[in-house]
Amino acid sequence: MKRASFTVIFAFFALFIFAGTGAEAVNNSLAERFTLAGVVQTGESGTYSFDKAHSFIGFKVKHMGLIEVPGFFRDFTGTVNYDSKDTAKSTVEFTAKATSVDTGVEGRDKHLRTVDFFEVEKYPDVTFKSTKVEKKGNNWIVTGDFTMKGVTKSVSFPFNIAGFLPADQRSGGKMGIAAETTLNRRDYGVNYGGNLPGGTAVLSDEVKINLQIEAGKAKEKPKAAE
Repeated sequence: MKRASFTVIFAFFALFIFAGTGAEAVNNSLAERFTLAGVVQTGESGTYSFDKAHSFIGFKVKHMGLIEVPGFFRDFTGTVNYDSKDTAKSTVEFTAKATSVDTGVEGRDKHLRTVDFFEVEKYPDVTFKSTKVEKKGNNWIVTGDFTMKGVTKSVSFPFNIAGFLPADQRSGGKMGIAAETTLNRRDYGVNYGGNLPGGTAVLSDEVKINLQIEAGKAKEKPKAAE
């Protein structure tokens, strides 16, 4: 029994060491296949498309004055037209599919798709299209037309550019953007929910919007030899 136990333990540690070596080998292989450049502060001009697999368009609403309940949209598209010479000339726009709203609770998500909230059959999209990008102090602000449930209002998003990854064998470059703002849901005809005894709102009027965006630039095809 002791010999069998020793054999099992030895095999376990051998597997552990092999697995670690294998992971290191994979990492080295990736490093050889790709130019894994570090993050830089400026990138190339061009159109960067939202990478859904590495981006997030979410929101939070306070419930009964206690805690903020989060949600997000699973389905969305967006682009950043970046001007490296003059960032103020850059533009951004995105569309989120209202039917893809997800708060982790199926019953609540179905309710959010009804006329009480997004009314997705009549208003399938939530959109934003910038009209101005400006720098105020050390901060950037993008202003644009935000449309939800058929209502369009001018909204400003304070944002920062997290950085860029230069072009490599996989892409023409990547950029990261983080932005936050607060909206009043009643401005867009979302009036569901009353007050608790004492006046506390069941749902806050204020909705916090958070965007964490990784966007990629299409890799240019090599020019054909003349």
